[in-house]
Amino acid sequence: MDIYPPVSPDLNAVESVWSWMNQYVQRNHPRSQQHLERLVEQAWDAIRQNAIREYINHISTICNIIISNNGWEIFIPTMAAKRKLAENPNSELIDFLHELADYEKNVSRMIHKYNAYRKAASSIAKIDHKIQSITDIKGLEGIGKKIAAKIEQYLSTGKIKKLETNRGDETGAAINQMTRVMGIGPAHANKLVHQEKIESIDELRSHPKRDQLLNKTQLLGLNYLEEFEQKIPRDEIKQMEIILLREITAIDNQLRAEIVGSYRRGATASSDIDVLVTHPTVAKLPSLLHKIVETLTKQFHFITDTISVGDSKFMGVCQIDTSKLHRRIDIRVFPSEQYYCALLYFTGNDQLNRHMRIVAQEQGYKLNEYSIQKVGSTGTLSKPLLVTSERDIFDYLQMDYKEPHERNM
Repeated sequence: MDIYPPVSPDLNAVESVWSWMNQYVQRNHPRSQQHLERLVEQAWDAIRQNAIREYINHISTICNIIISNNGWEIFIPTMAAKRKLAENPNSELIDFLHELADYEKNVSRMIHKYNAYRKAASSIAKIDHKIQSITDIKGLEGIGKKIAAKIEQYLSTGKIKKLETNRGDETGAAINQMTRVMGIGPAHANKLVHQEKIESIDELRSHPKRDQLLNKTQLLGLNYLEEFEQKIPRDEIKQMEIILLREITAIDNQLRAEIVGSYRRGATASSDIDVLVTHPTVAKLPSLLHKIVETLTKQFHFITDTISVGDSKFMGVCQIDTSKLHRRIDIRVFPSEQYYCALLYFTGNDQLNRHMRIVAQEQGYKLNEYSIQKVGSTGTLSKPLLVTSERDIFDYLQMDYKEPHERNM
């Protein structure tokens, strides 16, 4: 049908696979025809069977929605509206700034420049119209003279000279490739590239010393790299939420669990799953955490891999079922008196957290994920103030309360 053509990724798994492969190729910045052909082959080898299966299963989901809505006409505008909301008119510029930021962090090791580019990208992401000229961003927070000059260059030519130079740096590109793997930071990436002469993810996977060069976390990150790079749709997280709440409250019906992060702020997709758990009376929370992890691993088989588990935090990998991708999951437990400070902090976003810490400091408080305390004239801290809700924290700081969906600063 013309309304919903067969090339649509929603109804054509081949288009979805090609879209994924195209993203893979673009991330690796082909430098020649030969390099492009090699990247296409690598992309085909890299895509996992679970991802293809998920694309195929998605077709039946869409068809069922169309049937339940009694036809295309009702369904199509709804889907189009969702896609329109999800698209940012300045997404290409935002991607460019993120790429510049990653280069500064991973290759140049200039964290202040990394933060500057990220802040600029975050500010531009809030603009709901296409930026046409430099006057459209005049006075925008995080846009200094140097970044503004690069944006003006992009608006005039469609390119950023510094970005083109970075892309021509094969060593820098290889370092950026290594840092895609969970647990590999800039220092380790530099070592892999300069000492081991590894230039691509494929070379890292096939390296004879791979298991000696990488620790357990990094090996997991390498194994699930392409899956972890796929955003988790909100509907999938909702399914996870049902499983998590059911299994956790089955252990003890007084346990409270909540998925936080961008999901709680209303995002349509998230990078990973962050879960907070608390209990109104139990003081020995480590035993509860271990019981939760054991249940989700051995009894329900929701957790597939453990990265680390301590007294208050679990880090690992989960999967709803074998038709879905593997996802990163963290579970943290907090005593009830700390829970709402943790809930505020881990809901985010980062900019709101920084802003609230600054306000707290200006008003004589210390705020973190554990508590809010009054700072005395000599710098001594009071006992943690009573907090029975997130709203209490806003009230202490004399700030207007923000609902979770309003916290995307």
